[in-house]
Amino acid sequence: MSNYNLERLNFLIVDDNKHMRALVKSILHALGVKNCVEATDGADAFKELRHYPADVIICDWSMSPLDGMDFVRLVRTGKDSPNPFVPIIMLTGHTEMNRVMEARDAGVHEFLAKPISAKSLYARVRSIIERPRPFIRAGMYFGPDRRRRENPNYKGKERRKENLESGGAEGGGAGELSQDEVSALLNG
Repeated sequence: MSNYNLERLNFLIVDDNKHMRALVKSILHALGVKNCVEATDGADAFKELRHYPADVIICDWSMSPLDGMDFVRLVRTGKDSPNPFVPIIMLTGHTEMNRVMEARDAGVHEFLAKPISAKSLYARVRSIIERPRPFIRAGMYFGPDRRRRENPNYKGKERRKENLESGGAEGGGAGELSQDEVSALLNG
């Protein structure tokens, strides 16, 4: 395991709960991060991005008036987005399969379930560093390539379409997934 020096990275923490922002900021400082800016919702965060060069965004899902998913979509596809390529870690207590898929399909790089720990947050940052994914535009989607695994046996052109027709990729169990299950799903 590599230990990275994170002190020169700029983090933007987006959460309407001041205690969660303080916790995330404390963890980041313990990991060596020096530059953190906070925002209370997606609208404030988007304003911050105009003048703060965030290298990584850690964003809560549930906020108002602009929630985490709308913020991600605005960053990825907004005509006035200052940085549509910035890595985004979605932070939430909701780990249902349909939520994980929705976050992935909005352009989130990593998904982190609450309660968080320094180890789990560092693992997401490390994943962004060690396994960068190219950005793609596919229909209405713009963001990091959603396919995390290479399939050398794949021969077709429209893999996703075939998966949908066979009932494969889309689903949505009612039960919540553990962080390990979410990671296994995303990382294969």
